[in-house]
Amino acid sequence: QVQLLESGGGLVQAGGSLRLSCAASGRTFSYYGWFRQAPGKEREFVARIGWRGNNIYYSDSVKGRFTISRDNAKNTVYLQMNSLSPEDTADYYCAAGNRYSLDGNEYDYWGQGTQVTVSS
Repeated sequence: QVQLLESGGGLVQAGGSLRLSCAASGRTFSYYGWFRQAPGKEREFVARIGWRGNNIYYSDSVKGRFTISRDNAKNTVYLQMNSLSPEDTADYYCAAGNRYSLDGNEYDYWGQGTQVTVSS
């Protein structure tokens, strides 16, 4: 049974940092992605990483501030978020799949999400 379990969300002031974790179990996938959805908005791609730590890609809105990484020994994917702004407030979701895509519809498994709130 595949499970993706996110953690690390919370409340932080603007300019602060958070690190999200996504612990995967059940099987491995070729690609892992982070997505987010703010209230009243559509789901948005944030970052992607390949199984070997390659094929890293960021959305323009987080490039230079967020860093995606993975620890294969722990089967965990991380999202280090720095210089957070209120515009980053959203529910953040980890996803896994085998398609080379930035489209959330191409991912097969999703975590339950973790809430990130950035106060001004």
